[in-house]
This record gives sequence, C-alpha cells and structure tokens, in this order.
Amino acid sequence: MTNITQAFERISNWWYELHYSRIQKRALLILGTLIIVSSSLIVVSGNSHEVVAPPVVAVQIAAPEIFVDVTGAVTKPGVYTLAANSRVIDAIKAAGDSAPGADLSTINLARVLSDGEQIYVDETIINSAGKRISKTVHSGPINVNRATAAQLDSLDGIGPVIAKRIIEYRKVNGPFATVEDLQKVS
Repeated sequence: MTNITQAFERISNWWYELHYSRIQKRALLILGTLIIVSSSLIVVSGNSHEVVAPPVVAVQIAAPEIFVDVTGAVTKPGVYTLAANSRVIDAIKAAGDSAPGADLSTINLARVLSDGEQIYVDETIINSAGKRISKTVHSGPINVNRATAAQLDSLDGIGPVIAKRIIEYRKVNGPFATVEDLQKVS
C-alpha cells in the first residue's frame, strides 16, 4: 500500500512541477484522457469487420475408368467403359448379359479387370450323349488366358492334370502376363 501512495505522490509532484500554464495543463489532461478512453474502446470492441472465408468450390474427381472388349456369347458384344475396379461379371452385364447357350464355367467371374482386356464368353452345345461341347472350333494359337481345359489338353505336353492346374492358377491369380507366369504352374 505504501508503494501506491508513493507513486501517487510522485505523479502529483510531477504535475505541479510542470512549467506549463493552467490552460496548457488542462489541455494536456483532456488529451491524455481522450487517448486512454479511445484506446480502451478500440481494445474492448476488437475488430468489427467480419472475416469472410472464400467460397468453397466443389471439385469432382472423375473415377478412373478402364476399357474392356466383351465378345463371344453375350447379347451386345463390344467395347465398354467400366469403373477401374470392375469385375468380369460387371463387363458381361454391361454387354447385355450372357446369351443363351453361353458357357461361363471357363471364366472367373469375380476376377478384377485391367484396362484394355478382352473377355471372351464361350458358346456351348450339348451333344447327343448329353455332354457339353464348345461350339467354337479354335484353329491356330490358343490364348492361355481364355482356353478351356479341353483346349489346353489338346496341346502337346499338357495333359488333363496340367490343364486343370493352369485354369485354377488363372482363376486365382488372373491372366498370365508373361511366360514366367505360366511356368509358375506346377
């Protein structure tokens, strides 16, 4: 408490020792009061301007697409645009679904497609013995990514056991991309 009284006495002494006239001291007092009051009002009121955030622009990112050629026993064969993680069944449905007599047993319908891929749906018939046989007769090279077990079995050096392993490997791992992939089948 004594510090406050001493400070007040020092200010009083300073005020009386100023070499200003009475009018100048009054003007100085009014000016000081105005500065203190206006500074207090500015601090208390803060910034009265609202900060307006820039408008949010919605950006739509197109999902990646792939192109797939669907041929064979489908209603509408052709090239279709599908979402990047589409499956074989999605491509067949895009082509109007499988046609009557289509043999879907040779295709892994759950496999994820890649861009530029061709899906071939085999056609089948039932012979007089009640056994399913393929309508299409392949001449020339056989695509190991589409070949049936019977087609693979017809190749030299591949019997029914290896043909079945090739088809199983293809269903699990997808199409063969290199010769090394085919050599992984044991």
